[in-house]
Amino acid sequence: MTLVINKPLPEFEAVATGDVKVTNTSHNGQILVLYFYPKDHTPGCTTEASQFREMHHEFEKAGAVVFGVSRDNMKSHDDFKAKLELPFELIADTEEKMCHMFGVVKNKIMYGKKVKGIERSTFLVNQDGILVQEWRGLKVPGHVDEVLKAVKALKKASAKQASAKQAVAA
Repeated sequence: MTLVINKPLPEFEAVATGDVKVTNTSHNGQILVLYFYPKDHTPGCTTEASQFREMHHEFEKAGAVVFGVSRDNMKSHDDFKAKLELPFELIADTEEKMCHMFGVVKNKIMYGKKVKGIERSTFLVNQDGILVQEWRGLKVPGHVDEVLKAVKALKKASAKQASAKQAVAA
């Protein structure tokens, strides 16, 4: 199943740290931020996770739930989460099901060798489970601010829709 902007997420089920179950509908009613990153405990991924940590309160205030996703196992995620004191959960996609579904598995060149890696990407899902925005092949600096801005705009738009529906009903 391919992801399409302005369409519902395809069916999936995953387990995150804290024994949290995540599915395509588990967080309906909330804005969902799924950020895919290559590997726990690496410089770029540590920086990105730290930036999401620093802005986490702002994401919560805007009604968003943040999940980091990588191919690392649960033990690695638990260690990474503890080390960085992350206030959000990390999904262990060891079988790459979500990575393939979201199309983030890419061939990369590392040290002159072809390897299969994860393209740093973020996906924004609205309160109805609809994929509304994606960032692919992104650079870490400034990215978390950009995602937060999109989350706030989404919250504002849904608040306008809700008040318009109330006005019609009255």
